[in-house]
Amino acid sequence: MPFVHRIDPVIGTVLGAHFWWYGLSYTLGFLNAHLFLRRHRDALGLSLRSVYSLTLCLAVGVLLGGRLLVVFDHEWDFYRQHLALIPAVWLGGMATHGLLAGGFAGVLAFCLWRRLPFRPVSDALAIPAALIMGFGRIGNFIDGQIVGSLTSVPWAVQFPEAAGFRHPVVLYDGLKNFLIIPILWWARRRGAPPGRIAALFVLLYAGLRIPIDLLREYPINALGLPTGQGFNVIMAAAGVALLIVNWARHRHWAPSPDAIGDQRIASESEAAPGWRRPIFAMVLLAVLVIPSDATRDIPSRYGHRHPGLEYSSMYPRIPR
Repeated sequence: MPFVHRIDPVIGTVLGAHFWWYGLSYTLGFLNAHLFLRRHRDALGLSLRSVYSLTLCLAVGVLLGGRLLVVFDHEWDFYRQHLALIPAVWLGGMATHGLLAGGFAGVLAFCLWRRLPFRPVSDALAIPAALIMGFGRIGNFIDGQIVGSLTSVPWAVQFPEAAGFRHPVVLYDGLKNFLIIPILWWARRRGAPPGRIAALFVLLYAGLRIPIDLLREYPINALGLPTGQGFNVIMAAAGVALLIVNWARHRHWAPSPDAIGDQRIASESEAAPGWRRPIFAMVLLAVLVIPSDATRDIPSRYGHRHPGLEYSSMYPRIPR
């Protein structure tokens, strides 16, 4: 039967800071990526210290990319009048396509800095990326944010502040992200050439999201397409192009599981993570304060359940 959404999006409040289920998806995602890299660091030629550095670069890229796309594309009319709120991620505002682009940039920056091959590292992070995006969609649903079109299907959901029962499109998208994982794992076990797993992730993530987003209520941009669908089409086309180039370059590829194992940096093989470990722990805790809503919507949507959202020092009153 249809489900009426009454899930509290706030896990709890500590010293005026509100911890959100959506923010927990970032914590779980970054932690999973870190553990995945640790398990496969020998094949990637990474020391333990480098694994921490790479995870931090990934996290910074994800957070910056997700935030900047919201600020300068989705909500610039709001932020240009409230510039001081641009870094206030605890007030809401992250974009999925920006998360992916920022993560890509963070990993690329690390590989350029350490002079490591980018394609094997991006392949290793494709599976954790799919898992991160799946966790994120569950967080979106718990927060009651992102609604689909009206429907009468038995699993329809009545979301807060949305009339009628609607498609739970974020759950569709989250399931899609989780289903990508066994496909990527199969390609990995088959010994796919460098870059193919990452290209496959790009294509599957965006290409399968296109039909799902047809059920989502999006604002229409100047090109006549919803903003998210435009990014989906561009990303899917990029995935196709990457796969074609990869296939052409590796038509006679013979899998070798230890092909890049000799790239370990000997001077760091036993180096301790040092300051990177506590910084990473702080990041895992800090992202818990990120809600999934648009910045200007948090106090009005959740203030009646959590009055501190509008009046605490962490959540100042936002001009409308």
